[in-house]
Amino acid sequence: MVLLLFVDLDPDLAALDALGGFFVLRTGAPPRGPLPTLARAYADPEVDHPREVYGDPVIFRVRKVAQGLGAPEARIAVSVAQQALAARLWSVALGAAVLYGRLPDLDPQLLHWDPDGSAPDDLWLSEVRALPVGAIGTVVRDGHLGPLESALRSRYRVSPGLLRGNAGSALAGAWRQLDRWARDHHRTDVADRARELAVGLLAEPGLAGTLDPRTLRRRSCCLYYRLPGGGLCGDCCFDRPPELPAGRRGTAPRS
Repeated sequence: MVLLLFVDLDPDLAALDALGGFFVLRTGAPPRGPLPTLARAYADPEVDHPREVYGDPVIFRVRKVAQGLGAPEARIAVSVAQQALAARLWSVALGAAVLYGRLPDLDPQLLHWDPDGSAPDDLWLSEVRALPVGAIGTVVRDGHLGPLESALRSRYRVSPGLLRGNAGSALAGAWRQLDRWARDHHRTDVADRARELAVGLLAEPGLAGTLDPRTLRRRSCCLYYRLPGGGLCGDCCFDRPPELPAGRRGTAPRS
């Protein structure tokens, strides 16, 4: 029998701080003024929001990533941006589940997003409300990853298989990081609980089949190898980078 040492959710979600920046979730009002909610980011891009600083938050974020990486194709920036946000959401949810034994309600209406920010200052939760751990799939997969996929595909030509592979890879990455922390801190209870939750989630619809269950290698590619100087990720489905056409090497897209 594994003894799980849980504590109640606190207003600052301070227990997550020890796990690293991707697991931290800021709470309260963002200091940089009003930020769009993720519900707003997932909304129809044709809805006019003329008073918002970033315009369409999703397009703003993808452009920022593309410029930062020198991405030669928009879909590479889409992939990187989506996987980063998926990793943040899975990390927060999985970290809270194993440390608190509860989830903070990550309703997209409560989560404010700074598309110009980086972890942990990219996400702010306006109200801390507890949910049972069993809701983790509904909260992250259904509440965020599905709407995020729809939002990206309404704006860009990108494969759903790529985005779902990213979602599975992001979950596995959060699990690996939690497992390392747990073993470094002699918390086998945390390692065991993280494994139980992650394995269960990876078997559910939308994530099932995205990774090899034995090795956790992807069955789709995130396209990172197509960046100038890019290589293969640790869980890549390829053993060596595919050969790129000469005209696609190191050429950034026009703005």
